[in-house]
Amino acid sequence: MSIGAGIGVSFEFFPPRTPEMEEALWRAVKRLEPLDPRFVSVTYGAGGSTRERTHATVIRILRETRLLPAAHLTCVGASREEVDAVAREYWDAGIRHLVALRGDPVDPKAGYQAHPQGYPYAADLIAGLKRIGDFDISAAAYPEIHPEATGSQADLDNLKRKVDAGATRAITQFFFNVEDFLRFRDRVRMAGIDVPLVPGILPVTNFRQVVRFAGLCGASVPAWLAHDFEGLDDDPETRKLVAATVAADQCRRLFSEGVSDFHFYTLNRADLTYAICHMLGLRPRIVAP
Repeated sequence: MSIGAGIGVSFEFFPPRTPEMEEALWRAVKRLEPLDPRFVSVTYGAGGSTRERTHATVIRILRETRLLPAAHLTCVGASREEVDAVAREYWDAGIRHLVALRGDPVDPKAGYQAHPQGYPYAADLIAGLKRIGDFDISAAAYPEIHPEATGSQADLDNLKRKVDAGATRAITQFFFNVEDFLRFRDRVRMAGIDVPLVPGILPVTNFRQVVRFAGLCGASVPAWLAHDFEGLDDDPETRKLVAATVAADQCRRLFSEGVSDFHFYTLNRADLTYAICHMLGLRPRIVAP
């Protein structure tokens, strides 16, 4: 089933640490640009560790492509004044879309600790950002519950606080069982949360890495996925074919349930994401010279 004309996509990148990684990132950006995504986002390291690199990447995308960049901002490791200053820099540079997150703790063993003069949680951050400018703000959602939430209702209440504070869409953590997303969507709508709920899609470039990611964010790795990738650790070409098929099937099933927007976690690689979008019917937009 080709669904290209009926869907919208967005892509997530992370800021490069080395000149080689910057070249790889830019190749991915230019490869995916012709697919005309709704926006592309650039992540922000724990404790603001990539703040300068995130800013530089977002500004370069704004200036050197026709893409609409969104900058991640978090609460961790910065005062309100520092976060506000970064937000104003983005606004002055013409960036109107932010992804507002609580953020991961600098030391996972110590757990999350709010900055004494900072925004305690994502809802507080979103409210503060909306006071600075009328940003389009994406927030995070968790189909399988945030690992630190006390329960599913508490997690849902937190999402509602973020929307009430001004978030205009919610992008989910990655998941693999479509039913998990659909059940979550039902609960979100029953709670009166009516902003777009965009599923986060993670192409499986490395199964062991995905298992590690899932352990950190509370996502489940179903037995059928482990079976699909069994024995492929040293067979990258077959692994890519399987990964593209799995993700494309996931998107098709979601589309059949009324989902039309998809957010791809690219890991700064364009090959799988481009292939998946192609399988879904998206084709490059030709720009007249």
